[in-house]
Amino acid sequence: MTIASALRTALITALVVAVTGAAGWAGYRWFRESLKQPERDVPVTQVRRGDVVFTVNATGALQGGNSRMLVAPMTGSNQLTITELRKPGELVAEGDVVAAFDTTEEAFKLREAEADLAEAEQQVIQARNESVAKAEELNYELIKARSDVRLAELECRRNELKSRIEAQQNDLTLSDARERLARLERDFPARRAAAEAAINIQDAARQKAGMQAETARRNMEMMVLRAPAGGYVNVEQNTNSNFIFTGMQFPLFQLGDQVRAGMAVAQIPDMNQWEASAAIAEQDRGHLAEGQPAAITVVAMPAQPFEGRIVNLGGTTGPPWNRRFECRLALSTGESRLRPGMSVRIVITTETMRDVLWLPAQALQESDGRAYVYVREGTGFVERDVKLVRRSESQVVVEGLDEHARVALAVPGKEAAAPGRKDGAAGVVAK
Repeated sequence: MTIASALRTALITALVVAVTGAAGWAGYRWFRESLKQPERDVPVTQVRRGDVVFTVNATGALQGGNSRMLVAPMTGSNQLTITELRKPGELVAEGDVVAAFDTTEEAFKLREAEADLAEAEQQVIQARNESVAKAEELNYELIKARSDVRLAELECRRNELKSRIEAQQNDLTLSDARERLARLERDFPARRAAAEAAINIQDAARQKAGMQAETARRNMEMMVLRAPAGGYVNVEQNTNSNFIFTGMQFPLFQLGDQVRAGMAVAQIPDMNQWEASAAIAEQDRGHLAEGQPAAITVVAMPAQPFEGRIVNLGGTTGPPWNRRFECRLALSTGESRLRPGMSVRIVITTETMRDVLWLPAQALQESDGRAYVYVREGTGFVERDVKLVRRSESQVVVEGLDEHARVALAVPGKEAAAPGRKDGAAGVVAK
């Protein structure tokens, strides 16, 4: 090998080593950089002064207002079985059958009562006939007793012509006849009253059977629930369960379900008076009251806004992590295109605060009963306590800050905290 060839080989080897080393160093730098967490700028906002309108936003559904409830009748039975039921949302006219229950037991009672009534009516007829017969018998006995007295009196007139013994016998016969007549006349009202009492007893039994038949007939009519007015059917939830827990969702009533007497089965809302119902978070309960105005938008009709007012605030229910209460609002006007179940968006204006300092809600931090923010000072942030006046989902009204002060919208990283503070508030250096 010549000297030139050796030099060429050495240069190529050195070049390959240099390129390999540079590539290795670049790879090492890239690996170290990839292990570092990417830096980010802390977003900031300014404290502003102005009017703040507090609203409660919710979503819900339409339903007819002024609902008329249909309840299971108080027929004496503990459980009633549904044999007929309209579908939820089905339109009905006044008088249409909405629900019906099994009438087998009441029909049996009606047949028994009608049979007792027919028997009692025959007993009344028999008692009246017997009373007439007894009255005729009493009249005959009175007539005969009076006749016997008259005959005895005629015989006593002939006593002067007869022997003493025969005269005494005539006197005794007259005395007996008069005594028997007096006894019959004295007992006549009581015996007639007894006959009439027998009629009254049978008549009372007839009236009792008639009332039982009428009650069974009325119960059968009550076991058919009819629409009191035109509208749509809103089937109620079946809460007839032995196992109930907080937040439990009950199914709607359906054919074959057992219903307790007095339970609401369905309701017929008035389609001329519409309401919106929404489940609102518990923390907004204290800001709402009946009569507050609201703007209501029907999702299917976004171009036509509606006005409404709160008419009822229901009880709070649900699990501890999602407590909500029902809020019902009455629409001030109706519309022929509205239908039950339509989704709505509700905006309730609760308060307007004038000329106050406010921040976006995410800028406020809370811990151990403290409310504080991170205020920009120089190249870092300083934790500063503030007084929370009012909060909404998106805004907070505070005191203790200067207008136009710059506040962090997120908690700055702890690794950037400025050292040397003695008041416990951590300063933060912006990245």
